[in-house]
Amino acid sequence: MNKDKKKVLILAPHTDDGEFGCGGTINKLIGEGHEVYYVAFSPCKQSVLSKYPSDILVTEVKAAVNVLGVKPENLILLDYEVRTFNYRRQDILDDIIRLRADIQPDMVFIPALTDMHQDHKTVAEEAVRAFKFTTILSYEMPWNNISFQTSCFFKLSDENLDAKVRALAKYESQSHRPYANGHFIESLATVRGVQINTKYAETFEVIRWIN
Repeated sequence: MNKDKKKVLILAPHTDDGEFGCGGTINKLIGEGHEVYYVAFSPCKQSVLSKYPSDILVTEVKAAVNVLGVKPENLILLDYEVRTFNYRRQDILDDIIRLRADIQPDMVFIPALTDMHQDHKTVAEEAVRAFKFTTILSYEMPWNNISFQTSCFFKLSDENLDAKVRALAKYESQSHRPYANGHFIESLATVRGVQINTKYAETFEVIRWIN
C-alpha cells in the first residue's frame, strides 16, 4: 500500500476468520498508520463446545483483535446464526451497504469466492456486490478453499507474525481445530514468504485493485 493513510475493512463471517486469513496483515497495516475496522457477522453460539459459555467467542474476538492493534471502537459484532447466511443474503447485503456508508473503506478484505463454507461464500459474494468501486482482496483459508489464486502478497515481519499467533491463541474455544496452532500458522507464512523471497508473508486473491 502507498504511504497515504487508508481505511481498511475486514469482513469475517465468524469470529477468528479475519485473524486466520489476514491477522499478520492487519497488524502490519495498523503499524503503518492505517485505520482498520473488523466486522464479525456471527459469534457462532450454536457451534461452541458445551464446556464453554455460548458467547465465549465474543470475549475471545475482543481479546484477539486487541492483540493485533484494532481499536475497540473499530470492532463491530453482528449476530447472525452460524450456517444460515445463505438464507439471509439480503439482510447481509443491507448490513454491508450500511458499513460501506458508515466507514467508506479504501480496501476490503473478504473470504475467497471459492470458499466451500456457505457462510464464508455468502459474505464474499455480497461484499463484491456492495463494493463495486473499492479495492477487494480475498484472504486465504486453505482448509476451506477449493482453489486460490496467490496473486497478491503482503510481507510480514517477525513482529507481525508473532501478533497473529498471539491473537489466535486467545481463541481457547477453537484450539481443538487442526489449523489453530502456532506451528501451522508459522509454516504457512513461511511457505508464502518463500514464494516472494522473504521470511514470512500472507497471500491474497485480487478481486479488484483500485489505485
